[in-house]
Amino acid sequence: MEDHKTEDSTDQREDSHPEMPERHKGGLITMPFIIANESFEKVASYGLVPNMILYLISDYHVGVAKGTNILFFWQAATNFTPILGAFVADSYMGRFLTIGMGSICSLLGMVLLWLTAMVPQSKPPPCDRMTQSCRSPTAGQMTLLFSSFVLISIGAGGVRPCSLAFGADQLDRRDKPKNDRVLESFFGWYYASAAISVLIALTGIVYIQDHLGYRVGFGVPAILMLISTLVFFLASPFYFKQTASKSLLTGFVQVVVVAYKNRNLTIPLPSSTGSYHHKRESNIVAPTDKLRFLNKACIIKNLEKDVAPDGSASNPWSLCTVDQVEELKALIKVLPLWSTGIIMSINLSQNSFPVLQANSMDRHLTKKFQIPAGSYGMFNIISLALWVILYDRAILPMISKIKGKPVRIGVKLRMGIGLFLTCIAMVVSAIVENVRRREAIRDGFQNNPQAVLKMSAMWLVPQFCLNGLAEAFTAIGQTEFFYSELPKSMSSIAAALFGLGLAVANLLASVVVSIIDNITSKGGKNSWVSSNINEGRIDNYYWVLAVLSFINLFYYFLCAWAYGPTGRQATKVKASPGR
Repeated sequence: MEDHKTEDSTDQREDSHPEMPERHKGGLITMPFIIANESFEKVASYGLVPNMILYLISDYHVGVAKGTNILFFWQAATNFTPILGAFVADSYMGRFLTIGMGSICSLLGMVLLWLTAMVPQSKPPPCDRMTQSCRSPTAGQMTLLFSSFVLISIGAGGVRPCSLAFGADQLDRRDKPKNDRVLESFFGWYYASAAISVLIALTGIVYIQDHLGYRVGFGVPAILMLISTLVFFLASPFYFKQTASKSLLTGFVQVVVVAYKNRNLTIPLPSSTGSYHHKRESNIVAPTDKLRFLNKACIIKNLEKDVAPDGSASNPWSLCTVDQVEELKALIKVLPLWSTGIIMSINLSQNSFPVLQANSMDRHLTKKFQIPAGSYGMFNIISLALWVILYDRAILPMISKIKGKPVRIGVKLRMGIGLFLTCIAMVVSAIVENVRRREAIRDGFQNNPQAVLKMSAMWLVPQFCLNGLAEAFTAIGQTEFFYSELPKSMSSIAAALFGLGLAVANLLASVVVSIIDNITSKGGKNSWVSSNINEGRIDNYYWVLAVLSFINLFYYFLCAWAYGPTGRQATKVKASPGR
């Protein structure tokens, strides 16, 4: 969904330039290479995350709290770099070079990570079983590990925000009747391959790591990333490579800078539309009264000096258009509602603790087959996908048929339902962990975190399913909300907002873990997020997240009320008095 909106902005740029030269590259032949590139990248990178906490604990002798924080920072970087990648692609390098450099960075990162498993000197020696003493990793060993994480995050920032838009670039938008169906098919295959890739990562790659060890488990993603990179560059002669253009992010910075420069100017009267600079083809000739201090960015001080003969600004860092100002205002307006999704993203980013829980429980489905501890996240994706299919293909058509008219759930209601479900998911997580811990203590395993309980790990499935449903309601609802409320020219920004929320959530999740660890470990007590989960109180940690989730739910109600009706609802409100 993120890249789909980036593609929309691509359409606008191409459609607005009918004089484009004749194209002889691109087309349907390039699509499989682009899809394969991101599919292999997703399988490789997503497959490294689930078991990473176990790798840090067993091979680097890192505590649960520290290891969890490391992974939170890694996930934050991986979610934030796509925003930078989109900016670099739009403003400087273009999509082809950005994807290519991203693929190479991911490959180098995965090779470095593979070396940590292959070269014994790259990590601390095994713990002494007799004395139970473990040597901490050296600065050089941690630098090598962190370098691999950084390169993988940079690679994701190059590949993920550009692949779908780059695929859309391959179709000549001037021949819309012919290519619209191909584009629709491309989107379908792209999203299907993305979902399948994540499922393969959470099952196949994790299974390999569990049964064949990290040497093979890290080597397979590195090989897949090598194939991904080769596949992408193999089709280089066939790609249509669009040049970089001005980024919206640059325009936002310009508005803030120019508004500050003009802070001492007097805002013209509402009737003085000629005092504002606007695009010739734009219908917006004067800014709105909201956030009026930003209006100073588009005030024309000297017509001859500020405006070029073609109607553009002589210096965009001294004069902005009304459109730029209004786009920034629209972004600021949706930020409060955007912030309400951060707590849900914190809950969704709790990957380490469920893996540790599953690792201590009976994961057998049959006598000979057990689900890897890192694969339980697949229930999140499965429940999300099943709900989307049922909602779109069964539930809505059935309700519409019963009522005799098209029915849809409002976007703000869907976001609210999702936030409520994530509250329930954290309550369920806390209850299940409390039962698991009591079982461990009753069986005498309080001092043995490696012991496996008779309690089935399938008790963890409901919380994953609830989180999947919460994501289906709120994440998809938020993205649709941003896309419908922001101007069409800001579709790429609308797509990037959810990823930015994930990055902020990962950072805040690290802060929450650190605070709880520091507070609960004072006086020599066992931390709630202890390395021994049987001695710790992860259930209390989940209760803290549940309380924060309920507070956030009320915060959402306040923000939704303050925002007022959405675009479609506002149109109906305005239209009703005239009927």
